[in-house]
Amino acid sequence: MKISIGMNLQSGAWGGGNQFGKALSQYLIDQGEQVSYDLSNPDLDIILLAEPDARLKISAYDHRRILRYRLRNNKAIVVHRINNTSEARDDQEKKFNTYRICANRVADHTVFVSRWVKDRYVESGFDDTKPWSIIHNGSDHRLWKPGPATKRPDEPLRLVTHHWSNHWNKGFDVYQQLDRLLAEPQWASRIAFTYIGRVPDHFRFQQARHLEPMAGESLATELRRHHAYITASRHESGGHHNLEAGLCGLPLLYLNSGAMAEYCRGFGIEYTAETLEAKLEEMLATWPHWLTQMSRFPHTAERMCQQYHGLFQRLVAEGGTLRGRRQWLQFIPWIITTLLSRHRPC
Repeated sequence: MKISIGMNLQSGAWGGGNQFGKALSQYLIDQGEQVSYDLSNPDLDIILLAEPDARLKISAYDHRRILRYRLRNNKAIVVHRINNTSEARDDQEKKFNTYRICANRVADHTVFVSRWVKDRYVESGFDDTKPWSIIHNGSDHRLWKPGPATKRPDEPLRLVTHHWSNHWNKGFDVYQQLDRLLAEPQWASRIAFTYIGRVPDHFRFQQARHLEPMAGESLATELRRHHAYITASRHESGGHHNLEAGLCGLPLLYLNSGAMAEYCRGFGIEYTAETLEAKLEEMLATWPHWLTQMSRFPHTAERMCQQYHGLFQRLVAEGGTLRGRRQWLQFIPWIITTLLSRHRPC
């Protein structure tokens, strides 16, 4: 197959979307597929629309350019991957979602990175009678792998978390709450907490250990020095930080927000800001049990890429049926407006 992935892949730490693009590209190449990142090939089989907002550095092309490409090659199947929501951006008017729903009209098939994301888009007007599927994100199990899982009875439970973003939605209210607990005698000798990454302006930890942002092997090594992982991130569509921790063998403490429970359930303990202390007690008491569960943590990049590859193969095989479903007459006014528009709105 000739596959175009609509991403300008970046070197270094650049977020989960970039990790996804790199992993999928390499997997497809290893399977013998032809991979490109633009629309110059006149004979593409699959086009993956990854980011329709052309203003973003990660976006290689938008839905307008796909429409123009289809004037030359109507057989190409378009898959739209949706991996984020208005909720994560405090976008009360849902402009982020509605723009992507508008761009989605070029798609033959839509992939959501979680059921939670799919439900948010249905609420915003996505027509789920169109073909769609859910493929969960995954991380590289060759990098994120367990270390020696040991904990002496007399040592504190070492908790860790890591974020590249310093947005308050990453959970800094909970991390601050945990930092305060560390100053209390009943907790000081029983738990320790390391935060890796950037923090909001004027935010300071008083008791916790704070490390600068890390990536790759150095980050994986640091994670493996800990016993369990805590994430307070809100409205996550399918974040990678908890996946990296899970693959490193760390039992998870997670908020039931966004898709976090969808990814973490069965591999740790759900908590709220109000139940944090009780759930810390529960993790201290049940840590050996959760540790044994982590060998089954399923969210690997290999599994994710296999699912995308299988989907692409199936869609190409069903190409005639998919092309027959395209409702060009219904969308002619939108197509003309979109092709002629020089502005961002669909």
